Amino acid sequence: MTIKPFHLAFPVADLETTRAFYRDVLGAKIGRSSETWVDFDLFGHQLSAHRRADAAERAADATGQVDGHAVPIPHFGVVLSMEEFSALAERLSQRDDVDWIEKPMVRFRGEPGEQATLFLRDPSGNALEFKGFADMAAVFAA
Repeated sequence: MTIKPFHLAFPVADLETTRAFYRDVLGAKIGRSSETWVDFDLFGHQLSAHRRADAAERAADATGQVDGHAVPIPHFGVVLSMEEFSALAERLSQRDDVDWIEKPMVRFRGEPGEQATLFLRDPSGNALEFKGFADMAAVFAA
């Protein structure tokens, strides 16, 4: 299965803070930009952060339930190999400036779709989830 890169545009309050977070905290590469938006390469996917004065106010506080845990809705993120996930989780765990929603954990242990997951917020309050799979064929397991 070959997965093509996705594109996501999302609101942010401040472009410089957003650049620093996605580049320095998450390890994204910075792409094209203007005075009102910036593109990032986040694990091969294109994220476009667009400045909006009300971005922090728009960040949702609604939740859904997954495997007995509340998860923020909406959220976005990337599915990684377990090796990539572990490296990211370790790097994030070493920082004292991460706004954790849910620290790294394993969901659906011993079931189809077993995955490592973590949730955090960017400086504008957008919720992000990163997942790690030992077997990428299990991403869509029923």
